[in-house]
Amino acid sequence: MNEFSSAPGPTENARPYHHGSLRAALLTATVDFIRQHGLENLSIREIAKQLGVSPAAPFRHFASRSALLTAVAEEAILLLRKSYEAQIAACDSDNPLVHFMALGHGYLIWATSHPTHFLVLNSRNLIDVGGSALLKQENAHLQNLMAGLLHQAEAQGLLPPEARPRDLILGGRALVYGLARMVTDGHMRGVPEETLLPMLEAAMRAYVSRVQRSA
Repeated sequence: MNEFSSAPGPTENARPYHHGSLRAALLTATVDFIRQHGLENLSIREIAKQLGVSPAAPFRHFASRSALLTAVAEEAILLLRKSYEAQIAACDSDNPLVHFMALGHGYLIWATSHPTHFLVLNSRNLIDVGGSALLKQENAHLQNLMAGLLHQAEAQGLLPPEARPRDLILGGRALVYGLARMVTDGHMRGVPEETLLPMLEAAMRAYVSRVQRSA
């Protein structure tokens, strides 16, 4: 039985929250709790206690643990979009493959800067992707952006004839996700922080250079 299953009904009185938006505070506290204690140890009751509200208070905003984590995932995907759009906007080239690489760079910056958000967004068994219009919209936008860039590259003759954009998207996604996962899972713990992102970016550049058609 999870913590929400025995939650009191909405008529039960709870201490009011005096420090601003409880919904926003719950999201921040949830990310902090997961960062410190791990996703598997998430305790909504403990988060409510830390915020100084009753155990019933979170239910005014989130009907379940999944709803709370889905809201964190929505926050995560907006941070992701902000990161990759900033990297694409900073490109000094119109080459769609350069933009494709910048998108991957933005993903890696986001994942390494927000590892807890990365973890929650990719815990698909704990969040309700299908029930979130925002997650579906942002996922579709990202997929369409990648496909559009690679179809542009194909139309401009930048890809070898045998290359299929669908396969390159899968390979690119696997690469950046795998690199990000290596960082968040601690496999790169011995790498100095100042050299970590350049190493990851070099791997992304190597992938793009392999798929780019030789002049």
